[in-house]
Amino acid sequence: MHRFITGEMSTFLFDSIVFGPVKSRRLGVSLGINLLPLNRKYCNFDCIYCECGWTPGGSDAKSPLPSRTEVYTALENKLAEMKIRGLVPDVITFAGNGEPTLHPEFSGIVDDTIELRGRYFPEARIAVLSNSTRIRVPEIKEALLKVDQNILKLDSGFDLTVKTHNQPHIKIKVKDLISDLKGFRGHLIIQTLFVRGSHNGFPVDNTTPGEIGTWLKALAMIKPAEVMIYTISRDTPEGNSLIKVPLADLNSIAEQVRKLGIKTVVSD
Repeated sequence: MHRFITGEMSTFLFDSIVFGPVKSRRLGVSLGINLLPLNRKYCNFDCIYCECGWTPGGSDAKSPLPSRTEVYTALENKLAEMKIRGLVPDVITFAGNGEPTLHPEFSGIVDDTIELRGRYFPEARIAVLSNSTRIRVPEIKEALLKVDQNILKLDSGFDLTVKTHNQPHIKIKVKDLISDLKGFRGHLIIQTLFVRGSHNGFPVDNTTPGEIGTWLKALAMIKPAEVMIYTISRDTPEGNSLIKVPLADLNSIAEQVRKLGIKTVVSD
């Protein structure tokens, strides 16, 4: 793991294709797969709270994506090593330095991971952490429907909040995103990060009554199998401008989700 420190800000990047296993606050013992460059963030979002820091502009020829073969070899070697050592993962998670579904061979890599999982640790789950922006691409959706846990982001039901919190580099309309999420017919987990503070001098807070009410309406339409609620746990590129939402407030939000009949998990 590379760590970068600027003033009071400390963010990090994963410096290998396969990393861990690590203890995940949401998933248990997780073996991570990073399909992005090892020395820079690669994402179509620039979330103000991202632990990997800001998304750099332009392209960098010195920061290639790992090939499907490289991912297969790295994962097989790690799983074989864990088998020998008696280390059992709860989940194999696509995460890393940005948005995993941006990898042009994402679908094939998912198939490879399913095959390797079946050979080494058939009881382990496969999860994908995604910002949901590419789920309308047919091959991406098909691949996500093959994994055990599609953990898809929805931080707000308002376009302006998504623009402020997630700073997408592509055009996004929340109503279209909700429609795409509904298309999974419940085979998905919604993840939402709640945060308060300021960005560029403007208030940031997706926990207000108006925010929560609109977000709950979206969940009622999407009907996910589960909702994961959390807040910042590491340094962010905003430094001290953002603050954690107290656990009591997260639990209060979770109770409102549970009243919809949706399983909800809270991580502070």
